[in-house]
Amino acid sequence: MKHITGKAALLALSMISPSVCASHWGYEGDSAPEHWGELDDAYKTCIKGMNQSPINIDSTVKAHLAPLQTNYSEGPVTLSNNGHTLQAGEKAETSDSITLDGRAWTLQQFHFHAPSENTVHGKKFAMEMHLVHKNTEGGLAVVAVMFDKGAANAELQKIWGVMPGYVGQNITMKPDLNLNKLLPEDKSYWRFSGSLTTPPCSEGVTWLVLKHPLTLSSEQLEKFTHAMHHDNNRPVQSLNGRLIVE
Repeated sequence: MKHITGKAALLALSMISPSVCASHWGYEGDSAPEHWGELDDAYKTCIKGMNQSPINIDSTVKAHLAPLQTNYSEGPVTLSNNGHTLQAGEKAETSDSITLDGRAWTLQQFHFHAPSENTVHGKKFAMEMHLVHKNTEGGLAVVAVMFDKGAANAELQKIWGVMPGYVGQNITMKPDLNLNKLLPEDKSYWRFSGSLTTPPCSEGVTWLVLKHPLTLSSEQLEKFTHAMHHDNNRPVQSLNGRLIVE
């Protein structure tokens, strides 16, 4: 699969960080996802790209994928409300990573969407977490974890308990979050090639969507949606002949 490299990777990472974007985009009105490609020349891929994310996971191909190896121990150091999502950031030098295709991909940040962006057989989940990783060549890999409404999530509550309530607010987190507890025990996954789900919608991103959802309570979901003031999911995009492997 192709990966983002060089300047494209730097631009992509900047667009999924709390920094201000080149042009205003959002999830409602004139800046909603269907208009992203019109807002800035840098966002043209959002409408012209052929490998866009998110997708509906339906027909798949058996490929005997290698087990996902996660190496999380340190956890995030900052928590930000950037107006588009709630984002937890890693320190510059971190050992948090995954092993994929025989190489290490270092965790850059993770963030949340409600409802889910990717769907499974047409089903939307209550929330989706994206863990964004980068390898030494600048390629990006996103591990997606789904959440159903159900029992409260104790590990998620460590983040929710210090959730920044307004745009631009940044919080320094206590180092007691166990990222491994925000992953299902069974880490089997679907894999496909896609894009960032926010402008500039850069393609060449490797997606791993974990099959087994976690839960969060109705109260936890409401707190997130109240902080965002709107749904923050991009609609599913056409597969355009892509294969989803498992």
